[in-house]
Amino acid sequence: MKHTSNTLPLLLSLSQYWQVANALDNGIGLKPHMGWSSWNVAQCDAASAKYAIDTANKFISLGLKDLGYEYINIDDCWSTGSRDAGGKLVPDPKKWPNGIKAVADQIHNMGLKLGLYGDAGQKTCAGYPGSEGHEASDIDQLVSWGVDFWKYDNCYTPCNQNPRPQTCNSPGGSTKTWYAPMRDSILRVQNTRKIHFNLCNWGRDKVWEWGAQYGHSWRMSVDNWGDWASVERIGSAAAGIAQYSGPGGFNDLDMLYLGSSRLNTNEERLHFGLWAITKSPLVLGLDLNKIKDSTLAIIRNKGLIDINQDSLGRAATTFRPPGQPAPVAGKIYPYWAGPLSDGVVIGLCAGTAAGRYSVNFAGVPDLGQGDFQWKEMYTGQTGMGKNVSFDIALHDMRVVKVVRG
Repeated sequence: MKHTSNTLPLLLSLSQYWQVANALDNGIGLKPHMGWSSWNVAQCDAASAKYAIDTANKFISLGLKDLGYEYINIDDCWSTGSRDAGGKLVPDPKKWPNGIKAVADQIHNMGLKLGLYGDAGQKTCAGYPGSEGHEASDIDQLVSWGVDFWKYDNCYTPCNQNPRPQTCNSPGGSTKTWYAPMRDSILRVQNTRKIHFNLCNWGRDKVWEWGAQYGHSWRMSVDNWGDWASVERIGSAAAGIAQYSGPGGFNDLDMLYLGSSRLNTNEERLHFGLWAITKSPLVLGLDLNKIKDSTLAIIRNKGLIDINQDSLGRAATTFRPPGQPAPVAGKIYPYWAGPLSDGVVIGLCAGTAAGRYSVNFAGVPDLGQGDFQWKEMYTGQTGMGKNVSFDIALHDMRVVKVVRG
């Protein structure tokens, strides 16, 4: 959902937040999930037990587990190319020589969780078996293996084209229709195993308006391709749908593409900071064996993680200070704010121009008149007063937590 230059998604009052009942209420997804996903690392080659275990070990050695990163999610290509004679999914024995349960047990013993990937259509995006018509059986398999997370894609789904293409531009109905059977199957087993259900429907059918009735998180856009244009496209769109995120169900802005050669350090800071304050899941899509120190510092920023994981669970959105121009569609607006359980977060984004960015607290929603204490999360600067001001380089960001003095 994009807003035009003549409209502005103003920060909502707390009483207006969380308008959608959460039907998939099985006690998980109360905060944005944090973890790692295999696809951006080596695509199909990363869908293996080796990558899962190696990443779990890196979570511990790099201190990521202690910061809240917990899901090790294996994406497409983990199964064989066809089901067995009984219609069951078969883990690729070359990639999972001891099966999936053995890996899940090992990851659980490390205090972490394992996720897998499925698809609502006839095939996954890479051409492996989809779950259409097998929803109940597939969930029973996930339960028997001890899987904690299920990313559910939207390839080869009902389409007004025959044969069905990988990506349908003329769907044969609403994605609700083919996501509901899997949601119902997950609800059926919730007393046996609680599975986080991630709807990867690419933002179709205004999923943010109904996603909380079907899953715990939902992709609100097409993929993040690891470049500034993707950060700009996805980040700007998040402003208009902030009211649909809350405990139990969150807008998913897609994997964090930190470590991409197409993003510089400034852009990595804005990417991570904006995802954090908009309460997107924080899912790393990079090889942790090759991570740069500057990138590691960003993903280990405890202040930003604490803001993302705040118990109130309310996403920041844009606000327009007096005298500032209106947002421009598809561009990241400089001024963002959102309520926290113990204060307010302000995001200042140099999305289109470097310069000095200032804000008076009296003009920030949920603050008002008076002196406030503040701390900036990237520089560690602190202060007290009625305003803040920072010189920010192009595509960089400052994130300020403000509390009553």
